Amino acid sequence: MTGAMLLIFGFLFGLIVGSFLNVCIYRIPQNMSVAWPNSFCPKCKHKIKWYDNIPIVSYLLLGGKCRFCKDPISAQYPIVEFITACLTAVFVFKFGLTIWTPLVLTVVSCLIVLSVIDLKFFIIPDRFSIGLILFGLIISFFNPAFSGAPILKLKAALIGGGLGFFGMWAMAAFGSALLRKEALGGGDIKLMGAVGVLCGWVGVFNVLFFSSFVGVLYYAILKLLKRPIENGAIPFGPFLSAGLLINLYLPTISFIRMY
Repeated sequence: MTGAMLLIFGFLFGLIVGSFLNVCIYRIPQNMSVAWPNSFCPKCKHKIKWYDNIPIVSYLLLGGKCRFCKDPISAQYPIVEFITACLTAVFVFKFGLTIWTPLVLTVVSCLIVLSVIDLKFFIIPDRFSIGLILFGLIISFFNPAFSGAPILKLKAALIGGGLGFFGMWAMAAFGSALLRKEALGGGDIKLMGAVGVLCGWVGVFNVLFFSSFVGVLYYAILKLLKRPIENGAIPFGPFLSAGLLINLYLPTISFIRMY
């Protein structure tokens, strides 16, 4: 399969996945099943027909409104679908049709869902943070960020996870003592443990660098646009996820050299 075909395949597949991720984003915080019932309008509860559920296309054809009650459809839906499609395309293009591709795309999907939930509700569900830690340990044997025998790969993942979790816990404790309020949530600490499991101990520092850069850029844009910061705080989960995505795409990049 050529590079262009991989990109097209990845993008179209990502659109389908993105549609399902929107279901997860809406239902998981409400403890609803993501499998049942079928998609429905949050306002009028009318079931959505398949032709009104085509990623991005249906949103545009409906003018961003429900066909039945005319209530506006959140722009989150096409945005999540488009971002998922783009990320799926570039990761499929990067790693090809290998055993690592569906594994890393599973991680990408989890990061998208937890990022949007964190942005909306300032929480990172344990099913994603802890789930990514366990999943990262299981797939460490196929992870291109690690080398050597399978036991060495698992050891590297465990060391990275320990550094990520306890390092972030120490930072949170110090920040809370300094600011006299919670500096980082438990979800961020557990997510950093997942970062270490997926990227190794070097990746922990790389992801912290990338996420801090993206976070500062986001804060600067808000200030430039004079947009208010809700609750006076910015969730860190989306920025950790962005840093992790960069490191997953470039697993060999490193700002730390061992001599």
